[in-house]
Amino acid sequence: MEDYSTLKEIQDEGGSAIFVKCDVSKTGDVTGLIRETIETFKRLDFAVNNAGIEGATAPTHECTEENWDKTISINLKGVWLCMKQEIPHMLKQGKGAIVNIASIAGLVGFTGLPAYVVSKHGIVGLTKTAALEYAKQGIRINAVCPGVIRTAMVDRVTGKDKAAEKQFEAMEPVGRMGEPEEVAESIVWLCSDAASFITGHALAVDGGWTAS
Repeated sequence: MEDYSTLKEIQDEGGSAIFVKCDVSKTGDVTGLIRETIETFKRLDFAVNNAGIEGATAPTHECTEENWDKTISINLKGVWLCMKQEIPHMLKQGKGAIVNIASIAGLVGFTGLPAYVVSKHGIVGLTKTAALEYAKQGIRINAVCPGVIRTAMVDRVTGKDKAAEKQFEAMEPVGRMGEPEEVAESIVWLCSDAASFITGHALAVDGGWTAS
């Protein structure tokens, strides 16, 4: 069942939005997503590629091929497919900004999540490569690398167990989890002209995790 809560929230605040069902691992779906976006709004100034899954937990030698393929396909291939469709429109406009959502798992390793870590490292590498390719053509491409953020994904990991949540909070130098709004602020900033001299950067929004 589709979740229209974000669409409704935008519309309730007076914004204009559409909902397009899309499997980012499928070329046809992504093509349709961008086509409907352009047909509705006539241009594409900013894009945030955020679809992702954590995959199953297992050490590297026990990671199944099915889990590997699914995680890489959604997390990494999905970002690439979206960029393939987004960039041509931005090239026509002569301007655009893309933010790919990676993770601190794209900057450091984590045990038990080989496919996830590889996919997020891949996003950082893809971001840097594309940023260099289109730097002189008016397109800025950056990545945001969230730490432990209070989201449904973290709830699945902790099972909403208070003791488990406390363990995650204790690992954060700031002593708490991040909030989705804090990640959103960094994305909006990277898309704005305030970040006009920033491209190819992987911004850690992690409460100091990767500094420790």
